[in-house]
Amino acid sequence: MLYFIYHLFHINLFHYITLRAGVAFFVSFVLTLYLMPKFIKWALSKKMNQPIFELAPGTHQKKGGTPTMGGIVFTLSTIISTLFSAKLNNVYVLIGLLTILLFSAIGAKDDISKIVGSTNSAGLKPKIKLIFQFLFSFIVAFCLYKFTRLDHNLFIPFYKFPLLNLGVFAIFFWMLVIVSASNAVNLTDGLDGLATVPSIFAFLSLGVFVYITGNAILSTHFLLPKVSEVGEVSIIVAAFIGSLIGFLWYNCHPAEVFMGDSGSLSIGAFMGYMAIISKNEVLLIVIGFIFVLETISVILQVGSFKTRKKRIFKMAPLHHHFEIQGWAESKIIVRFWIIAMIANIIALITIKIR
Repeated sequence: MLYFIYHLFHINLFHYITLRAGVAFFVSFVLTLYLMPKFIKWALSKKMNQPIFELAPGTHQKKGGTPTMGGIVFTLSTIISTLFSAKLNNVYVLIGLLTILLFSAIGAKDDISKIVGSTNSAGLKPKIKLIFQFLFSFIVAFCLYKFTRLDHNLFIPFYKFPLLNLGVFAIFFWMLVIVSASNAVNLTDGLDGLATVPSIFAFLSLGVFVYITGNAILSTHFLLPKVSEVGEVSIIVAAFIGSLIGFLWYNCHPAEVFMGDSGSLSIGAFMGYMAIISKNEVLLIVIGFIFVLETISVILQVGSFKTRKKRIFKMAPLHHHFEIQGWAESKIIVRFWIIAMIANIIALITIKIR
């Protein structure tokens, strides 16, 4: 809307992505702060509580009355503020919004299945959930391949030239990136605010990369790949950061609401989407280091138990291991935040080292 006001009334201020991103941030932040208490009150009245896994650490059992599906509120706030601030004829913006909607829908269905099911219901069956994730990621990847001018080259950190051209196989690689990122954030969402702040850090880093990649002068200066028109997506990033900060107001320890799969799946999927359009699929391992660490802990735990009948960790994902060891929940959360912040600083340093 703001961009079309610029065209209609020739208010040059609204032409700048940075200003519209700032507006998107504050609209999303305020909207989330306003809507979340109303959602919490409604969710409590409907008993939309997060089922607690019976084998989870003892401290989790007292969280049984906490409402879930808060992700619906902050994704809605993100979409509304983006519609208000972004250039809506930009194909990268439209595909980005589609990514958020599709994966939030999977998460919402999973959350509802848990709520209306029996105690400790696991929600959607893992295979069904994964099928939908791959199906929707294919839709996103195909749209990028068919309707944008995004090249199919694979880049790695510290090297300014493409490593190889993936051709049509880029679709399958992009699908893998989106699904992996989506599930990684989902696995990390186990403590109050644990996934929220690292997601904000990751969005900040990827937002910088997306903005630079979409700017002809900056991308040339920093020897980064240039992707025309992709900079507009930084408005969605700013909106998402604003809504997540608003959500953190209620999600910090002790949490008044959980994001649920409706939030974590959409966060991870959009994170993967941004890594793709900014040509940072490999660097996403550093940007989302906490999410990668949590995912690896689950893979190692499952693999070790299946092959050796022995567990590496007391419990997986990794944050549960530290809980059982006696670490306070707040200490685990803050230390993971610190690691996430350092990892993202390292990722941003790579901008200049090419």
